[in-house]
Amino acid sequence: MIRILFFAKLREALGCHELEWPVTEPVKVSAVREQLIKKHPAWEEVLCAPNVLTALNQEVVSLESQVNPGDELAFYPPVTGG
Repeated sequence: MIRILFFAKLREALGCHELEWPVTEPVKVSAVREQLIKKHPAWEEVLCAPNVLTALNQEVVSLESQVNPGDELAFYPPVTGG
């Protein structure tokens, strides 16, 4: 299992802030995203937006990064400050 977190506008758009997802072997972030969309087709527009960022165990990663059982994966919009 992995823990998936959604932050800010993504959380609001998806109506979900956290979920547990079955992962029993290493997979790419992109594969997890595809599995989420397969189960929740309405999430595709939000998760595939060009500005959505991903973090694995609190470090920014690409869609090609590897997710292992026990990891924490987060999807979030760009952070700005002032």
